[in-house]
Amino acid sequence: MAETGRRKAFITGVTGQDGSYLAELLLAKGYEVHGMVRRASTFNTGRLERIYQDPHEQGAEFKLHYGDLADGQSLTNLVLDIEPDEIYNLGAQSHVRVSFDNPLYTVDVVANGALRVLEAARQLNKRKEVRVYQASSSEMYGEVREAPQSEATEFRPRSPYACAKVFAFHQTVNYREAYDLFACNGILFNHESPRRGETFVTRKITRAAGRIKEGLQEKLYLGNLDSRRDWGYAKEYVEAMWLMLQRDEPDDYVVATNETHTIREFLDVAFGTLGLDWEDYVEIDPRYFRPTEVELLLGDYSKARDLLGWEPKTTFADLARLMVEADWEMARVEVHAGSFPSTVRSE
Repeated sequence: MAETGRRKAFITGVTGQDGSYLAELLLAKGYEVHGMVRRASTFNTGRLERIYQDPHEQGAEFKLHYGDLADGQSLTNLVLDIEPDEIYNLGAQSHVRVSFDNPLYTVDVVANGALRVLEAARQLNKRKEVRVYQASSSEMYGEVREAPQSEATEFRPRSPYACAKVFAFHQTVNYREAYDLFACNGILFNHESPRRGETFVTRKITRAAGRIKEGLQEKLYLGNLDSRRDWGYAKEYVEAMWLMLQRDEPDDYVVATNETHTIREFLDVAFGTLGLDWEDYVEIDPRYFRPTEVELLLGDYSKARDLLGWEPKTTFADLARLMVEADWEMARVEVHAGSFPSTVRSE
């Protein structure tokens, strides 16, 4: 992509884990960054605090705009007003278990939301070239028939969320082929960090470990501990998103570690970091099992390595430990603030 002054990026889901890391990355690269947030009665910008506080980001341009993936007209208006060079669609109802309880909302935001982004980009593309990144998911593989999973592996989704992501994936390919839109799918396998939402199992575990260590919590209730996932560090994964949009031609890429671990293994490392035995604190609650489970996810990232020059750097154990350390510090703050013991259940 030709460099003509400061480039502009537009990010949906900017207040989330990936959106906040991506915004920081792009600002460090000299971008003018625009993020879309839904209007709410409370602020949800805690993950963006570093952007406002870090002196290295001073002078970088970062702007938030109200909008919603469920509102195609306001989304298109934003895109046409901002005229970004790059669009990163990271917004979603991304909790798989919740998608079974709220399938219509999930599909509208994840599937139709992606289509609205693509249509807005198509309108802008008539004026100037715009490049689009669509956040696809390893959950699309679902009931896998081969391991590891690559860009050529068949999708067999097993949740409303995964089905919606498959729709968004194919619409992205369709807009690329039908309208000559520079649009890429990043098929990201599970990626975690201290900024991961607290309802996701890894963060639920590390949060609980720190609180149990400090006497703030007694038990942690979980579902299936035998599911195997390919876990990486979200801060590294957003770089792969950016790299995809710097290529001469658009394409789709798996972003993963090519390692798989069970939730039991994550528990071992997380609680072990604090000198605890998780079996003393974790109980199984059948309510947290999914109606249809994805048993094994293992990603082959060789295409991203060969064409983007991207590789994961943080190991599974180091990732779990850095999350525990952050949540243990948060628990110590809670102690000083006078929090009381509680029981936390994991969805």
